[in-house]
Order: sequence, then structure tokens, then C-alpha cells
Amino acid sequence: MLLVSAFAPLVAAAQDTPVDQSTQLSSAPLQAVKAKLDESRNLLANIKTNVDAATKDQDDDRLLELKTRTDEVTRTVTATIAGPRARLDEIKARLTALGDAPAKDAAPEASVVTDERNRLVAERNEITALISDADGLSADSSQLAGAITATRRTIFTQTIFNRTAINGDLFVEARAAGIAEGENFRNTVGSWASFVWKFKRLSLFAAVFMSLCAALVLVAGGYRIFAPLLKEDEAQAEPDYITRLSVAFWSTTIPTTAAAAFCVATYFFLENFNVLTGNRIPPMLWLTMSVCVAVYFVSKLTHAVLAPKNSALRLVNVSDRGARFLTSAIIAMAIVNGLDYLLGGFSEVLGSPLVLTVVKSFFASIIVGLILIIISWIRPMRRQGEPVDAPGRRWPRFVSIVLMGTGIALISASVLGYVGLSRFLANQIVITSAILVTMYIGLLSGKAVAKQNAFADTKVGRGLQRRYKLGQVQMDQAGLVSGLSIYVLVMLAGIPLILLQWGFQFADIRAWGLQLLTEIKVGSISISLIGIIVGILLFTLGYFVTGWFQKWLDGTVMARSQVDIGVRNSVKTGIGYLGVGIAGLVGISAAGINLSSLALVAGALSLGIGFGLQNIVSNFVSGLILLAERPFKVGDWVVSGTMEGIVKRISVRATEIETFQQQSIIVPNSVFINGSVGNWTHRNKMGRSDIAISVTYNSDPQHVMKILLDIAQGNPMVLKNPEPMVAFLGFGDSTLNFELRVYLPDILKGMRVRNDLRVAIFKRFVDEKIQPFYEHDNPLLESEDEVVAEGGDPAPVSSEDERLSPAAKAQIDQAAGRARANTAPAAPEKTKA
Repeated sequence: MLLVSAFAPLVAAAQDTPVDQSTQLSSAPLQAVKAKLDESRNLLANIKTNVDAATKDQDDDRLLELKTRTDEVTRTVTATIAGPRARLDEIKARLTALGDAPAKDAAPEASVVTDERNRLVAERNEITALISDADGLSADSSQLAGAITATRRTIFTQTIFNRTAINGDLFVEARAAGIAEGENFRNTVGSWASFVWKFKRLSLFAAVFMSLCAALVLVAGGYRIFAPLLKEDEAQAEPDYITRLSVAFWSTTIPTTAAAAFCVATYFFLENFNVLTGNRIPPMLWLTMSVCVAVYFVSKLTHAVLAPKNSALRLVNVSDRGARFLTSAIIAMAIVNGLDYLLGGFSEVLGSPLVLTVVKSFFASIIVGLILIIISWIRPMRRQGEPVDAPGRRWPRFVSIVLMGTGIALISASVLGYVGLSRFLANQIVITSAILVTMYIGLLSGKAVAKQNAFADTKVGRGLQRRYKLGQVQMDQAGLVSGLSIYVLVMLAGIPLILLQWGFQFADIRAWGLQLLTEIKVGSISISLIGIIVGILLFTLGYFVTGWFQKWLDGTVMARSQVDIGVRNSVKTGIGYLGVGIAGLVGISAAGINLSSLALVAGALSLGIGFGLQNIVSNFVSGLILLAERPFKVGDWVVSGTMEGIVKRISVRATEIETFQQQSIIVPNSVFINGSVGNWTHRNKMGRSDIAISVTYNSDPQHVMKILLDIAQGNPMVLKNPEPMVAFLGFGDSTLNFELRVYLPDILKGMRVRNDLRVAIFKRFVDEKIQPFYEHDNPLLESEDEVVAEGGDPAPVSSEDERLSPAAKAQIDQAAGRARANTAPAAPEKTKA
């Protein structure tokens, strides 16, 4: 009771302590969120009003602008409510920690807890109402965006399939409108030209000059890189397919890009120098430049594919006559379509009647249809092996039918009054087909470059190989990367151009690209490609920085400090794992992945470790112990069980051992921790090496021991301290057994030293007439039994030299000569401890 009375004030004080409200979202921020939502609601209402007006006027550009503003409202609402959503999660977690209110018959809780719960509940209700309001507003915005898209699709369809009655009155009205438009055009351009010549002459010349400089820089840079390749390839008699693709692709893209850059730069400088005055001249100039670039692009592409003047670079199997005719026909269609688009744009800018545009498109579609019909009747094809100047053969039946049908369809649609449809189809036939052909050539170029050993045969590949000394594998990898890069560039450039031709606006494509890069919804998960790419780049950067730091620390700091190689390896390995781990965490965070969500993965890994990953974790921990305690290091000679060799690498999972037969053995680290390991070079490389020698009983032991010591002391690789020694091991059945024991500064060179000592011992024994073999097992000695068996008396033997036959003496001399020559070092072998 005394203890309870003593601690009661402390308990009461703890209950009365105010709860931390640092994370509370005060009413002021909630009011600000509510104000932003009201502002977005008003903006959305204004957009709805403008959408109705734009729909009535069928203004597609205005609808596209409103669609973009609607998407911005959606993003604003989502960003505004993000803070309250996070606060709501905090409140729910706090309420869960506080628990439910006690029952009526239960003991009452502290007042501070009750007040805190009531405050959190009130705040939760307010935030829930805000989130509900924001979700409704976001849904309305998304619904409006969908409605705008549907309206634009309807307007596009009505424009394409709108029917106009084709009769004489239409052409009479168009003639009068054409005369009025011509007069209006002359007045507009004439007044602008007069104004520019009088007041903006220097600005005009400066803008054109700077535009030319920009185009020349681009052309010079492009041809500096690719022109040597094109000139060299065009000079070949029979270039291969990859060469022809390269010539076609780059001879089309480089000039076209330069022309487009010139036009864009010209328009930019003219507009910034205030040369383009009024509301009519800027769009008319932009239309003219766009049409010129488009026609130029089709012309360059046609010449690149058909190559009417150089059959060796031709990509399709057509005759010279067919190539020339097809080139002229395709360029003619491009010019007709370009003029139709240009004159239609002028009519729209000058405010001419719609009938004039209809008549222009009518004649353009008729001309394009007639050209297609004529193309279907020509004979451009040639068989494999036929000369290029052959008369040629007809198209395949399917191609001829498609060309004929398309031409008839264009003429029929125009005659029936569907001029918008025929104009749209004619434009797609020329422009979209040209884009698709360019993309196809680019994809084929990427495929050809990515083939095995293909990149090394190109001039770029040969230059890289010569400069950076790349091998075949590296060149194949570079070719694969180059091919994939070409694929990506072709798709990124071609798909937007095709979408623009099919009625989509640049703002649509930009919005899709932005959504694709920043937010991809997979259920409730939002994925950002930009975040993922940034995360990958940061991880790659961290990985290479870690590798560079490892090399710098190992080769500069620790090498100069003469740190032991084992310590260097341990430090380098630890820094490598630490750097890669940090780079991984940074990359994951940059990719937008919440690290707290990895708790589930960590739990799954813990469960897996408990069941199936025990060995992996054991090896990992064992590797850390080996790196820290360093019972052996890289370069040590270790023995474990039946395995013996040199340590080549120590990682956190396994250790690489290279045997003396040059076999690499990957040993789990737990083997070294749980078992006994012998290390010949643990503290230093000094070790003892033993050589066993056996001589016959007629040899003087003292003399043999003196000879062995002399030989050992005369070898420069043998240490003087501890000094070598000779042990008389015992008496064999037919031999006296000795053992020469020498100490070496580097036991890894033991085999070489033992070889030298054995050769020296053999030569000295031959000189000293000491027999190092069993008498009965020596094939170099003649047996007395064999002499007696031949019928002779055994001759008295005065010395062992006299007992050697001439053949034996010759063999001994040859063996001694070979031993003197055979002094090459060998890999170390295990010696007796």
C-alpha cells in the first residue's frame, strides 16, 4: 500500500501529460485545402462553359486546349488532397493505438485520452469530407476530359465523312472565290514585303543568315560523322545489304533534318526580330516551310530507296526504268498533296469560302488517284539475276490490285462528294507511307547492325575497335546496343509523326508521353518511368563510383602504405558491398518505391531463411567472419580435407581455390568455419621442405650426410637460419634412408627448390660413385646371376664403377645431362610439415 501511495502521483502525472500534436493538421491548412478545391471547382465550371461553345463552333484546337486544362485540374486536385490523405492515415493509426472508448460499466479512462480521441475523430470526419469532395471533383474532371475526347472524335469523323454536292455551281462559286483569294493574297504578302524591305531589311538578312549558319552547322556535323562512310560505301561495286541500308537511312535523315532545322531557325529568328507582322504572315510562312520540308523528305526517301541513278544502292528489286518512273510518280504525288495542303491552309488563314478548299482537294485527289492507277499498270519488277536495264515485269497481282483499288477509291470518293475523306486518304498514302518506309529502313538497319559480327565490319565499328582495342565479344555487345538504340530512336521519332498525320495534335502526344513517363496505373499502384529510369541511373552511377573508389583506395592508398594483400582484399570487398548497398537504397528511393513497403518482403525472406535459405545465410555470415578474422587471405596456400591450393578470391558466399593443376574450386565459406583448415602461409611464407633420399648399404653415411648438407648450403634459395639439416631416418631392407630438411623464405617455391636440390644430389652422387637405388631393382646394373646364367664366372668387382656396364654408364651420363637442363620451376606441391 505504501508503494502504491508513493507511485500514485507519478501515474496521475503521466496520464495528464499532453499528447504530442506535432503531426496534427491544424484547421488553417484544412481551410487552405478547401479553398484550393473551391478554386478548382470554379475553374472546372468555366471549362465546361467553354467546351459547350467550342463544340458548337466545332473548334478542335480550342477543345484540345480545354482538354489540357482539364487534365491540369485533375492533377491539381490530386496534389492538393495528398497531404490530408497522409494525415488521415496518421489519425487512423493513432486512434488504433488509443483503442475504443471504455464501456459504460468499465472503469473510466483519463480525460486527456478521451479529449484526444474526440479531437482525432472530429478531425478525421472533416478530412474524410474533404477527401470525398476532392474525389468527386476529380471524377467530374475526368468525365469532362473523356467527353471532350469523344467530342473531338465526333468532329473529326464528321469532317472526314462530310458530303458536298459536286455540280457546276460549285465550280463557278469556287472560281469566283479563287479570284478573290488571289487578290487578297497579293495584297497581304505585298504589304508585308514592302514593310519589311523598308523597315526590317537588316533584321530579315540577319535572321536568314543565322538560320543558314544553324543549318550548315548541323549538315557539317552530320556529314563529318557519316559522309566518309557514305562516300566509301557508294564507291563500292557491290555493297552489302547493311551498307545499302545505312546509305538510305542517313542520306535521308541528315538532309531532311538539316532542312527542318533551317526552317525552324528561320521562323524563330524572324519572329524574334519582329519581321513577321500581322496575323496572316506567320501561319502562311509556317505552312510553306512545313510543306517544303515534307516534299523534300519524300523526295530524298524515294531517291534513297529506289536509287534511280545508282542501282548498286537500290533497296528494292526493280529495273532502272521502273525506278525512274516510280521516283517521278511518287514525287509528283507528294507535290500535289503538298500544294493541296498549302493552298487549303492559305484559304483558311485568308478567310476564303470553304467551297474553294473543297474544289482544290477534289482536283488533288483526282490527280493522286490517276497517278496510282498509272503506277498499277507499269512493269517495274525484275527477277533475281536479271540485268538492271531489263524491260521489267508487272507488279505481283496483289500489289497491282491494291494500287488500282486505292486509285479508283480516291476518284470515286471525290466524285461522290466525300472530298474530305479522299483528301485524308491521299495525304496518308504519301506522307504516312513515307514515314512508315523510313521507319522500316531504320528498323532493318538496327537489325542488321545487331547481328553477330556485323557491327565490327562497319567503319564505325572498325574505328571503335582500333581506338579502344575491343575484342569480338565487346564488339558484338556494342553492335547489340547500337541496334537497340536505333530501334528506340526510330520508334520515338516515327510514331508521333504518324499520330500527327492521323488527326492527333502535338498537345495530345505530349500529354500521353507525360502520363506514360510520370504515372502508369496498375490497379492501385502508380508507376513512374522517369522515377525508375532515374533510380537505375543513380544505381549505375553509385556502382561505378564504388568501383572507382575501390581501385583508387587499393591501388593508391593501401598499395603505397604497403598494406598486406589480405587486408587490402578484405577492405576492398567490404567497401564494394557497402557501396552497392547504398547505391541500391538510393536507386530504390529515387524510383519512388517506399522502403517501408519492403517489410513484407523482409518477413517473407525471414520465413524463407528459416526453412530453405539456412545454408545461404550460413555461408554469408561465414564469409563476413572470414573477411573480419582473416584466417587466410588471397594468395595463401591452404589445405582443407582433400582439397589443396591457392586462395584466389574471397566473397561473402564462397571462396575460390585454385589447385596446382589450375582447377578452380568454389568452396562454401561455412566449410572453412566448421572444419579444420591448414594454412602454409598464415603468418609468413617461410616453411620447411623435405627430400627423402635412399642409398645402398655400401655407401658411407657420414659422407652422404656431408654431401647433402653441402648441396643444401650451396643453394641460394635455402635459408641459413634456420640452417638445413640431414636426418638419418633408419635402415631399410636394402637401403640407408636419409631426409634432407631445408627452410625456404617462400614455401610456394618449394617445388622449384626441391627440383634443383634433387638434380644437384643426383649429379653429385654420380660424381662420388654413390648408388642411390636398390641393387636388385637398378636396371642400370648387370646382375651376377645373369652373368653366371650365361656360362661365365662372376668377375671380381673392385668398385661400383667397375660393376656398371658401358650401356649403364652411358645412360647415367645422359640422365645427368637431362637433369642439368631440366631446372625449370614448377608449381608448388604439398610438403611434409
